Amino acid sequence: MRPIAELLSDEQDEAAVTKLLPKIQQLLSADETVDYIAVQKKLVVNISPDAIVLTSRRLIIVRPRLMGMDFQDFPWREVADVHMSEQMVGATIVCKTVDGQAIQVDSLPKRQARRVYAYAQGVEEQAYEKRRQVELEKLRASAGGVVLHAPAPGTPPAPAASAADDPMQVLGKLKQLLDAGLISQGEYDAKKAEVLGRM
Repeated sequence: MRPIAELLSDEQDEAAVTKLLPKIQQLLSADETVDYIAVQKKLVVNISPDAIVLTSRRLIIVRPRLMGMDFQDFPWREVADVHMSEQMVGATIVCKTVDGQAIQVDSLPKRQARRVYAYAQGVEEQAYEKRRQVELEKLRASAGGVVLHAPAPGTPPAPAASAADDPMQVLGKLKQLLDAGLISQGEYDAKKAEVLGRM
């Protein structure tokens, strides 16, 4: 379990993080890590603050209730956009999903909200780059493995065989797509069976 001190870098409510972290740790999948926790800070009473937990695979909204907690989690592949607005005292984070939901947490300290926003933007940029790479691979495959850009002067010619011919490379790329959340486990299993069937 990650030390709580590492998650208190932006003056988060230590009691809230201490109460929340063990419960979040139980929800994590294999190799998933908690990267950041933002905790709501209301002006008047802050007994049961809401929180936003950022993990390596998803965004989790935590809302304490009278007899427990509600956890809403959104895998990064389902997050369409994250917006932030700052008010006089705090800030609001709004998470929009690909199916049109809009979930918000208000009264966040501005510094914590900025960290959530920056993290989400980084994830969006990585997902965009991965989608771009997939599209380039599709274009190369449809062009018969032809490289779409000219090689630098003095560069030796590329081998004639395309990456699509090597099952190990194809399976490696499929695994990367699965880990990035760009394809589902079912899609991965179907493509894996197809590639292994060609061997």
